[in-house]
Amino acid sequence: MSTQIKNHPLVNTTEPNLLEGTFKYSLPPLIKFDGPIVEYIDGKPVEFDTRSLLKRDIFITDTTFRDGQQARPPYSVEQMVKIYDMLSKLGGPNGVIRQTEFFLYTKNDREALDKCRDLGHKYPECTGWIRANKGDFRLVKEAGLKETGMLTSCSDFHIFQKLKFKDRKECIDAYCEVVEAAFEAGIRPRCHLEDITRSDIDGFVLPFVERLMKMSEQVPDGLKAKIRLCDTMGFGISYPGAELPRSIPKLIYKLNKECGVPGDRLEWHGHNDFHKVLINGATAWLYGCNALNATLFGIGERTGNPPLEGAIIEYISLKGDLNGIDTTMITAIAEYMQSIGVSIPENYPFVGKHFNTTRAGIHAGGLRQAEQIYNIFDTYKLLGRSPRVAITDKSGVDGISIWVNEYLGLKGENRISKIKVHRVAQWVMDQYEIEGRLSTMTDEELEAKVKEYMPDFCLKYNGSLKNLK
Repeated sequence: MSTQIKNHPLVNTTEPNLLEGTFKYSLPPLIKFDGPIVEYIDGKPVEFDTRSLLKRDIFITDTTFRDGQQARPPYSVEQMVKIYDMLSKLGGPNGVIRQTEFFLYTKNDREALDKCRDLGHKYPECTGWIRANKGDFRLVKEAGLKETGMLTSCSDFHIFQKLKFKDRKECIDAYCEVVEAAFEAGIRPRCHLEDITRSDIDGFVLPFVERLMKMSEQVPDGLKAKIRLCDTMGFGISYPGAELPRSIPKLIYKLNKECGVPGDRLEWHGHNDFHKVLINGATAWLYGCNALNATLFGIGERTGNPPLEGAIIEYISLKGDLNGIDTTMITAIAEYMQSIGVSIPENYPFVGKHFNTTRAGIHAGGLRQAEQIYNIFDTYKLLGRSPRVAITDKSGVDGISIWVNEYLGLKGENRISKIKVHRVAQWVMDQYEIEGRLSTMTDEELEAKVKEYMPDFCLKYNGSLKNLK
């Protein structure tokens, strides 16, 4: 294929083009599309109009108390109630975080479920999780839940090697028997198609889902079966042209268009075995699945699930507004989780101790001139976390100036110039040049030197390490 070289004349200007339509700074950068996506399905091109797709009511569901608890010691009842309350505030009154699911097997889980419902929050709705058998189903009835997830494994690895069914028909019959029991009890079943990205889509998944849709025709709208697509091993692929069963676009298209499952009854549940978990979930949103299942900070079985806080930021980027979301709760939840023993890496996006910290002097210089040069969005407004600098031999006077201004709590025109921090800067450089230091300066060390070399400023502005969020 020949390449056609095109001339690109310089557009000379004295006014910067900061691409503010995408990088507003007051919001996460907006995700925009300039045309449809074409995917080949069964050898034929299919257009997905991304702009109209994103007008759908996409939302997040939470599995912190189910999949999240499979990866850590159990939460106490009080901890679960506290986290649930904060999830409600984070998702806001419009239900961006629409549902959360609970185990029902232990006294601890059942008590937590009752106390969470006692808070009276509309969102997230409390739902259950069971295996697809009648013995487990009685727990849902006793709890008085309106919806429950049920494990309906769909790969032959599970059907034959784990569950020991003699054939696929026996498996589908067993699953549908429990679904029928849910309908009879007035409970909405959510069928979790475990290991779907390693399944025979045409030979098992589509016939099973087709049968569920026919069964759902016989019940009111509020009871119709939902389908959760469980990428149990993280095999899902977002790339156009990928084959089934791993192709997320093709999988959702087949269920939506060929089996008649509407987007509001499709949910994606992924795992991070191949570092694809959040982009796979967002891809499911994009191609017609309304619900993205997630856990706080991605904590879940093995490598974890889509991080809920990441899904929140992705939602805002796709939709272009907050829709009632309180993003500051992301920081509040992280602080609470750490207080109960959850470990969050220091460089973890949005909530790690140093997620918006720079150590390079040239980056610090950019931050001092305009925050957005080296800050992803207004992290102080959205997360209550100002951009920070960690002081090393690479920080320079610019980095120390930023640290001092944050310590003193000074913003905008009130910020002091880097000339006034020269004694602190010289002391820092001496530690590395003369004393041979290799470690990063601690906040406590810097605080002591600012008090020693800049006492008037400390007295005037009441400097405090609490300002260094």
